Formats: sequence, C-alpha cells, structure tokens
Amino acid sequence: MARRGAGTPFLLRLSLLLLLCPAGTLGCASVAVDSPVVVLGSTVTASCTIRSELCRGLEQGKVRISWMLDNEPMAGTQHRGPGNTEVSNLTLPQFNHTLAKLWCWVEWNGTRQRVGVAEIRAGYPPAKPFNLSCILNLSDYGLTCQWEPGADSHLPTSFALKCARSRAQAVTGCTPHGGRSLCTVPRRLLQLYRQMELWVAASNALGTAESQHLHIDPMDVAKLDPPALQSIHSIPFQTDCVALNWEVAQSNAHMELQCELRYRAPEDSAWALVPGIVGQAGSTQRCGFLFGTQYHFQMRCRRSSARGYWSEWSMGRNYTTHEKAPTGRLDTWWSTQLDEPGTRMEVQLRWKAPRQREANGRVLGYRVTLSPRRRGRDARAVCNTTHTQCNFSAPVGTRRVYLSAYNAAGESAATEVVLLERKGQPLAGLWAVPGDEHSLQVHWEAPPAPAAAYVLEWQRVPSEPGHCSACWQMEHDGATTTALIQDGIEPFQRYNISVYPLYKDTIGVPTHTAAYSRQKAPSHAPKLHLKSISKSEAELCWDPVPVEMQNGFITSYTIFWANSSAEVASATVNPSLSTFVIQGLKPSTLYKVHIMASTAAGGTNGTSLTLVTSVLDDIEIQFLFLTLVLIFILLILLLICFQKNGRVKQQFWPSVPDPANSSLGKWVPAELQQPPQVPGVREPGSATISTVTVLERAAGKQPCAWGRELAAEPTGPFPALPYVRQDGPCPGGGTVQYARVLGTGYKRQQHVPPRLYLRSSSTQPLLPQPSPSPSPKRYENLWFPAAAARSCPPDGGCPEEPPATFPLLQGVRVGGADELHDCRAL
Repeated sequence: MARRGAGTPFLLRLSLLLLLCPAGTLGCASVAVDSPVVVLGSTVTASCTIRSELCRGLEQGKVRISWMLDNEPMAGTQHRGPGNTEVSNLTLPQFNHTLAKLWCWVEWNGTRQRVGVAEIRAGYPPAKPFNLSCILNLSDYGLTCQWEPGADSHLPTSFALKCARSRAQAVTGCTPHGGRSLCTVPRRLLQLYRQMELWVAASNALGTAESQHLHIDPMDVAKLDPPALQSIHSIPFQTDCVALNWEVAQSNAHMELQCELRYRAPEDSAWALVPGIVGQAGSTQRCGFLFGTQYHFQMRCRRSSARGYWSEWSMGRNYTTHEKAPTGRLDTWWSTQLDEPGTRMEVQLRWKAPRQREANGRVLGYRVTLSPRRRGRDARAVCNTTHTQCNFSAPVGTRRVYLSAYNAAGESAATEVVLLERKGQPLAGLWAVPGDEHSLQVHWEAPPAPAAAYVLEWQRVPSEPGHCSACWQMEHDGATTTALIQDGIEPFQRYNISVYPLYKDTIGVPTHTAAYSRQKAPSHAPKLHLKSISKSEAELCWDPVPVEMQNGFITSYTIFWANSSAEVASATVNPSLSTFVIQGLKPSTLYKVHIMASTAAGGTNGTSLTLVTSVLDDIEIQFLFLTLVLIFILLILLLICFQKNGRVKQQFWPSVPDPANSSLGKWVPAELQQPPQVPGVREPGSATISTVTVLERAAGKQPCAWGRELAAEPTGPFPALPYVRQDGPCPGGGTVQYARVLGTGYKRQQHVPPRLYLRSSSTQPLLPQPSPSPSPKRYENLWFPAAAARSCPPDGGCPEEPPATFPLLQGVRVGGADELHDCRAL
C-alpha cells in the first residue's frame, strides 16, 4: 500500500503527459501576446487558451490555469471562452526584462504542467551611428569605412553601409560581419574623382536609424603607399649637411606628391621635421647635423592637393655623420690637499663629458697638463685617461692646469682650470625638496656678493662602492637660485647636498643640507635596552636607527608601555635623544614596552621589552639592608653579653668582699663581740665581726697626721660609709681600706682605748651564724690614707688627735680576698 501511495503522483503526471502530448500544446493550448518585441519598460498583455475537447482527460475535470515569467509566478484572470474553452488573461504593466519566457501552466488533479510558452524581447530602437570616415586604399582601390554604432539597443541590430553615385539610386555598399563596425566598398561601386554620398543605416525590430551623410570624392580620402629611402651620405665640403635619395611607390607614380622627412639622434626625445619636399624629385639635402652623430631617418608622402591621408612612415634608415675635433669648454671641479712634507699637493680634478654637440663624435680620452700646449711641441701630460676624473701630484703653488678632450678627428682646445681658494662668502640659505622619485629640486638664497656660477655636489649616505661617491654639476647662470638634480637619485635614500658659489677670483665656502626624493616608514625600529628600574620608574635606552634603514628623516620616537591590566600609555621623544625615563609605574608590576620610529611617511614598531618594577627603591633597599645589619650586630652583641655575664657584671657592678671571710673577722677581742650601744642611734640588729687585728705602734715611730672626711652617701641599699684619710705624710706610703657601717649616721666619739668597731645598719649579721642564714651583704670598699684606725666611744666624744699609745692599724684582711694596704708610723 505504501508503494502504491508513493507511485500515485508519478502515474498522474504520466497520464497527464500522455493526454497532452499527442495533441501538442498547439492543439491543446495556445499562448498569445500583443507583441513579441516591446519597448523596455512598456506594458505587455498575454492570453492562454485551453481547448478541453483537444486535451483528452480534461473534459470532466475543472481546468485551472496559472502563469510563470521565467521562474517568477504571475497572477492572471480566468474565464470560460467560446467553444468550450478556458481562457486566462495576463497583463504585465512594466516589462523590465530584455529577454524572458512567459509560460502557461495547467493544474489537473494536483499536478501542474506547462502547456504553452511565448518569448518576449524588450529594448530600444537603434541609436544613430556617428563618426563615419573612409579611406581609399590604392593597392586595390577599395574604400574602407568605419563608424561608431551608438548606444546598445538590447535588440539584434543590423548595419549596412549605403552609397549613391550622382544621379543614381542608393545601393548597399557593404555589410559588416562578426559584430564589427567597418566594411569595404568594392571598386566596382565607386566613382573616382567624383562626389559620392555615403551613410550607415541601422535597423532592429523597433525601428531604423541613419548616420550623417558623407559627401566625398574617393580619391580625396586615398592613403598613399610610403616611399622607400635609398641612400644617405655626407657632402664633403659642407660638413654639417647630408644628401638623401628615395623612390616613391609604384601606385603613386602618376600622382603629384608632397613629402616630409623626419630624423633624430638616439638621445633626442623629439623628431626634427623637414616639410615641403617634392616627392617626384627623388633626392634632397639637409644641413645642421651634428658631427659624429648617428641619426635615424624616415619619410612619408601624400597628394600635393593637400587632401587625403599621409602614407605610413617609410622604413627607417640610420646614418652617422663624420667626426670633427671636439669644441667648447669642459665643466671642471677640483679639490687639493698638501702632502706631509708640504712640498707638493695632491689634486683631484673632475670634469663633465662634453655634450654631443661639442664632442663632434666619440670622445676617445682626456689629457691633463700643467702648462698650455704650444705650437711645435706638446706639454707633458700628468694624466691621460678615458674617465672623467684624474688624481695627480703638482708642485705647491700651482694655480693652473689644462684639460683637453680628443677623438679620432683631433684634440680640442685646452680648458684652463684655475685652482682658486675656497674662502669666499657662502650662500644665505639652502634647502632641497623632492622633484619626483628620481630627482631633487635644490633651492638657495643668493649670497650678498654676486656669483658667476654655482657648483652642486651630492653624495649618498652611506656611500656604496662603485656608486657615484660625489656627484656634481655646474650651474653657469649666476642669477639662478634653483637647480634640478637627477643623476643617481634613488627613493628612500638620504643625500647630502653641498652648494659652492663661484666668484671671479675665489670660491665660496660650501653650504650643506640633506634630502630624500621619497620617504617611507623605517625598515626597522630601534631595540630597547633597560638601563635601570625602580618601583615607579624605568630608564630605557636605544641605539639610533642606521641611516640606510631610516628611509626618511626620523621625526620622533614613540614609547608605548602597557601592564597586565591592559592600561596603555605612550610618550613621544625627540629624535635627537636616545634615552627615556618612564615615570608613574606601579610597584611590583609587569610591563610590556616597545618603541616606534616614525618618519613623515609612517612609523615602524620595534620588538617589545618585558620589565618588572621592583617592590622598593634602591634607597629603601639600602636603608632596609643597613637596618637589618644593625639589628644583626645588636643581636650578636647581646649574645656575647649573655655569654660573658660574669665579666660584664664585674665591670659595671663589682663585688664587695664579704667581711665575714676577712682576717679581721677571724680575730676579734672578746669585749668587741658585744659592742656598746651608741645613744641616739637606732640599730635594727647586731652584727658580729669575725676578726679584727690591732697592731701596736713600733717604738720611735711618729704617728701620721689625721684628718676626717665623710664619704658620699652611696647608692643602693647600703648606708653611708665614713672613712678616714691621712692628711700628712705617711712613711708607709699607701692607703688602708677601712669600712664602717652605721644605721643612722656618723658621730664623733670621746677618747677610748684604741679599738675598731664595725657596725652594720642591716638586720643581717655580718658573720656567719651557727644556724643557716643568708650570706652577708656585699659592702663597698673604701680607700683612705694610711693611718691608725680609730673609733669613737659610745658617749659620742672623739679626741682631736689620738694619744701616743693609740695603736696603729698595720693591716686588715677582709674576707681573705683583698690585701689592704697599711700605713706604718716611723
């Protein structure tokens, strides 16, 4: 079932074709239009008629008619026509196709089929042909005419060349083929030496058009055949004249002709024309030619009535005139330099080759002499060369040299070269601008003094081997202020230009400038180098672009930098600088930097440089480094101090020997073990003296003078320590350390037997007790002059001088640690 359903449309189409095809579209349906060719943009009407009785199978069904213009559906109207027909009408209000097919379709049981078609063309009537011209070819006497067809009509158009003789009907002379706009009228239809009328007729389906009628005598438009040059030779006695012989074409032999001769030298851009030559003469002479110069000659002819066309130029013929000795002066330029001994000078002499008019042939060489040539003898040449420059040595003081050129015919008169000094006034100003890609226009301001001529020098930078290292030219007009340089100028190359004013008796100091004939962007940009960098600045440097890669004058350098956040900044740098400092950078940030070199014609970017700013500046890094070094040193010192704790304490806080361990504490009389109380003095506790030794004065010895002095109150937890100092001379020399500790102060006591009392204001005992107790406190050692130690009695009195029987303290050892010096009475 599925296959049946799929094949049903195909069967319906096949049956419709079988029904329609036998009778054909002409018998079953017909399409009619009002005109198959219409004016472009006009209205087109068409109708399609279906005859049901001729289309078997459509008698019972309803016929539906539709339209298609090429592939575009069109809507028409349908109605029943006479004779059991179905008619559909279609109107196209504006037909804009130059060629289209209009199809009529029939729809039956859902299938559409084309049953009729009409082809419609649209265009315009033919345009009027113009520019009709004709030429008579005398070789076959055929008249060839050509014309311009005019605008395209979009329709097939035919052209025909019409011609009419006098008192005769017009006939078609010729019809072009292959779409060409020319054709040839044969000789049998022409009437020579009489007027004829010719025109072009164009026609298509929409109309006809004719060109303007041309009235001519075919002989007036005849184009003759060119003559043939036979020979050219010089006239011996008239050295600048030549004679030419020619022969006219056979087809022109019966005509009166006038001819023209033209010639030129290879270096000439224009031809020299000699008109008014009688063609039948067959020969002519012409003067004014240059010596030793090759010329190219050509000739052409036409009818002497000055009507018709010139023949083509004849085949060319070359001829070289005979030579003559060179004439004229040579343009020269020079430079001089003294050698080391200073006895001779080196001269570089340069000159311009003579122009062809002055060379009179091919120059074979040049001769330079230091003296002029005289009749009968020739001066010795210092230089004989085929080049246009010469280096030679001459004695110091030489002011003139002589230059001449020679060819096969002889030698020219010598050109005197005066070696003037270059110390005259320079130009007031000089500049150069491009002329074109291969020339430079140089301008200058004339110097204050009038100049006789100017010399221009130019040199490519950098100069290449074999290239014109120093080209030059001379401007002979002293009033001119401009010159055109063309020799060896190339685009994108720099040239240094110097201009020297020439005066009557000196040469001016040169003025210099530089120029390009054409500029473009540099070939390369400089390579950036990082010179220094900090947290906010980066100093860059670069090498200037070499001159050969600049391709123009560098107008500026542009520095671009961007960070990772795509923040882009730039700065323009003067081309004379080669360093730049980027400021305002962020610390510890990566940047991409590149440089662009620019000329007046564009810029070129260089490779990028990656740099990272530092966290701190150099000064901050140095300060931080010094701080760390100082901290490290302090830590080392503290470590040493902790390791040497005892020695440091001994230097700043020395230890007081413990009196309990002294020899005094080991020897104490019994009565001193309970010392009397001093009235008015508060003693918090008792102190025990371990040993006190009193030595009697030796017989015959005098006691020392005494004085008293109260020691300054010490710092710390210890009370004031009085001491006794010896005022007078003491035979023993030395001092005795004596210590006394009081609770409330010192009091002078009355005379008592010589005893030594040691009293401590501390509640701690001075001597070790049977029971364990803290160690005694340390006391300050006091030094005083050697004298007998004494103490005041309890009643508070103290004699002025000790009695003679007062024992002297010979020595005291405290704690057994320190030796106390003594004072001995003599």
